Amino acid sequence: MRYPIAALGLGLFLASTTSLAAQGRRWHPEDDGAPYRRASGVYVGGDFTYARPQGSFQDNVKEAFGGSAHVVFQPGARGPVGLRLDAGIVNYGNERQRVMLSPTIGGRITTELNTSNNIAFFGVGPQIGIPEGRFQPYVNPFIGVAYLFTQSSLSGEYDDYAFSTTNFDDATLSYGARAGVYVPISRGSVPVSLDLGATYMNNGEAEYLLKGDIRDNPDGSITLFPSRSDTDLLSFHVGVSVGIPRGHGHRDDRGHGRRGRRH
Repeated sequence: MRYPIAALGLGLFLASTTSLAAQGRRWHPEDDGAPYRRASGVYVGGDFTYARPQGSFQDNVKEAFGGSAHVVFQPGARGPVGLRLDAGIVNYGNERQRVMLSPTIGGRITTELNTSNNIAFFGVGPQIGIPEGRFQPYVNPFIGVAYLFTQSSLSGEYDDYAFSTTNFDDATLSYGARAGVYVPISRGSVPVSLDLGATYMNNGEAEYLLKGDIRDNPDGSITLFPSRSDTDLLSFHVGVSVGIPRGHGHRDDRGHGRRGRRH
């Protein structure tokens, strides 16, 4: 339980920076006197992810690497609440070996066989944050699906051919929470922010394969030896988030434009 508590603690810590963020000067598009494009309320991003298995899953898997992409829909491009969709994949092990292309050809032609163990995930939930300031903390509880699969692929030296098959898979309900902070890099018509944060993902029990869990039999068949345990992950990410502009802003009678805000 200490890791979910740590993740929530991080969210509370980031939320405590609200007063500091509010002290930062608000940037408005009309400051430079030029026409501007309003924020559409849609933000897209991607990141690099490092994950540490938790609980009994850590007995079998030490770490995982991958990436994810997200989309945030923020009504009115202003408020602190939006809807976030995430999708990504992490790899927790690979097994490579040289094999014959075909038993009928023999060992004169060989190729590389790679077996990879992966966890793909999809989640959706509200994102609540501070839309202004030098640092913009947010929290994101979510629910979704985790898909664990092992895939073997065969490729030639110069990628003249490539074959792949899924050897084993399992899916489980996933839920958790994400806490992070946006650090604005560019505040123009297409705002860009650095995205830093941590995620605790509770995936429940699932079956999965590890390195060496596929045995090749003399008759060409395979025998699988799956493990079963909780598959929770604590991950850390670093990435970027980009705002999608929408049309042009309009100025009122006092010469001020409608203000666009970052999420």
